[in-house]
Amino acid sequence: MRIKVTNVYVDDQNRALRFYTEVLGFVKKTDVGKGQYRWLTVASPEEPDGTELQLALNDNPAARAYQQAIFQQGQPAAMFYTNDVKGDYERIKAYGTEFTLPPTDVTGSTIAVLNDTCGNLIQISQLARH
Repeated sequence: MRIKVTNVYVDDQNRALRFYTEVLGFVKKTDVGKGQYRWLTVASPEEPDGTELQLALNDNPAARAYQQAIFQQGQPAAMFYTNDVKGDYERIKAYGTEFTLPPTDVTGSTIAVLNDTCGNLIQISQLARH
């Protein structure tokens, strides 16, 4: 068994696609729709056939409530790993992205938390080198 797709709820799929591809650097993997339904995923350019992240519209009241609750609690909706959290912080910040936590050393890693402009906090993490 393996994880193929996971998701984050977003309030605007077009804005999310722009942010996740142009700012974070992911690549669009799947974009199909019928009527108001749209299946939209992105993937890491380092693993284009790896796990996909679905940018799921929060048009379900339960999804919207969940998304808003974890955002208000300061909980990241997703975590992405990087080899250079400080470099990625500077690159992403140059796009005007709001960070709620700049690169910070914690036990075993360095993390930063950003606002994805679509209703989510996202954590980027770099494991400590031994």
